[in-house]
Amino acid sequence: MSTQVTPEIRAALAPTGTLRAGLNHSNFLLVNKDSQPGRPTGVACDVAADIARRLGVPVAFVSYESPGKMADAAKTGVWDVAFLGAEPTRAGEIDFSTAYVEIEATYLVPAGSPLASISDVDRAGVRISVSARSAYELYLSRTIQGATLVKVDGVDASYDAFVEQKLEALAGLRPRLISDVKRLPGSRILDGRFTAVQQAIGTPKGRGPAAAFLQAFVDEIKVDGSVAAAIARHGAHGLTVAPATR
Repeated sequence: MSTQVTPEIRAALAPTGTLRAGLNHSNFLLVNKDSQPGRPTGVACDVAADIARRLGVPVAFVSYESPGKMADAAKTGVWDVAFLGAEPTRAGEIDFSTAYVEIEATYLVPAGSPLASISDVDRAGVRISVSARSAYELYLSRTIQGATLVKVDGVDASYDAFVEQKLEALAGLRPRLISDVKRLPGSRILDGRFTAVQQAIGTPKGRGPAAAFLQAFVDEIKVDGSVAAAIARHGAHGLTVAPATR
């Protein structure tokens, strides 16, 4: 690795002597939903373990049920690195690397919907169910102009609201929508994407050389095949390796 692990970097990233890695358990592409309690597995877990190995410290996982709650905890100092979407609204408390993986976000529409394309969705009278404070909700909140966002707490709840309230569209990550479309006869997923969520590694602001180390680490694992290998190992279909930045 181009960045040598110095005592300063180790102290910045693992001040307790253990790398505490924040995980968002609602993202089943990064954290396996069938992981045993207290022993999570998945792409994010493998990447965290690799960081800890390079630092020469053990890793401990700090679990959250949503990315918003994990982001809120940045200022409390309970985690050292976290795996979540890099969003401008989170950058006040968190230093992000560039993305190591991307996940397409698109819409599910019900049977008989006149909405035929992504561009059709953002118009007056269209109500979009979306998981509050997810990376794609934050994106839509910045960009939607005509449609109305119906924000609910959690991915499962966003599906329930879509069905129960007979909303016009459900926003979500494509891999999750592929499972949702099977549950709702006649529904369909719109082609294309309204964004690709940039899944990055974050560290709390004020950690000195930590952010630079994580950026060098991400640059390396995208090029050397580590990320691609983790995706294949866990069968995380729907994840793609983010473009290299060097």
